[in-house]
Amino acid sequence: MARIAGVDLDRAKRIEAALPYIFGIGPTAARAILVEANVDPDTRVKDLTEAEVARLRGVIEEGYKVEGALRAEVAANIKRLIAINSYRGLRHKKGLPVRGQRTKTNARMRKGPRRTVGRKRKKK
Repeated sequence: MARIAGVDLDRAKRIEAALPYIFGIGPTAARAILVEANVDPDTRVKDLTEAEVARLRGVIEEGYKVEGALRAEVAANIKRLIAINSYRGLRHKKGLPVRGQRTKTNARMRKGPRRTVGRKRKKK
């Protein structure tokens, strides 16, 4: 199993499809990395040579911020927004959608499961 940027890539997948498992690398970046590292996109991860893996590691380390460093940067950006009391920071703090989506309906991923407020009771 090839280990790149602290992530074990699935051996059965093509390298072009396996690279996006690394946080911070999408399909477009994966293709660019493969071109720069001179690796065939159709190669399976199990068929990569040590030299190819080393080239991929080198390209990713020198040109891309991935995994832990990227997660830390994203978290720091959100903390900064919260600290300066920006609108987006307040939305993050309240756990509501940040990018202008409606909240009257939908938004269940951010708001969590529905909470019933209470039902009316009969008076005696």
